[in-house]
Amino acid sequence: MPPKRNPMGLNPLQLKTLTLLQELARIAGQPAGDEFPGGIAVTQLPQPHGDHFHLGESVVSTRDATGLSNPSVWVALTRRGFIQPKPPDTIILMPLGQEYETGLRDFILQRAGH
Repeated sequence: MPPKRNPMGLNPLQLKTLTLLQELARIAGQPAGDEFPGGIAVTQLPQPHGDHFHLGESVVSTRDATGLSNPSVWVALTRRGFIQPKPPDTIILMPLGQEYETGLRDFILQRAGH
């Protein structure tokens, strides 16, 4: 039997946000250190300009990134063990968050010129 898609029951906004955090961790993440074993520290969130922002070589629509500024999304991802906020400006992407298959990467990360 194939693995269940979205076994943790994340809603679409949470899935999009987790996808973006996974990509941020791939591009600019740093090891989180002994306090968060296996975690990757994300220290800068993207700054949109107009209706999009750049994430490495990808372009992301701002409508797919509203969860990055939504406290309820952060609470849900923290409660489920995907992330650990580290104020004032760091998010630790925990191993569960790194490994979780959202199925959205190819949909929201558009490889295109500007």
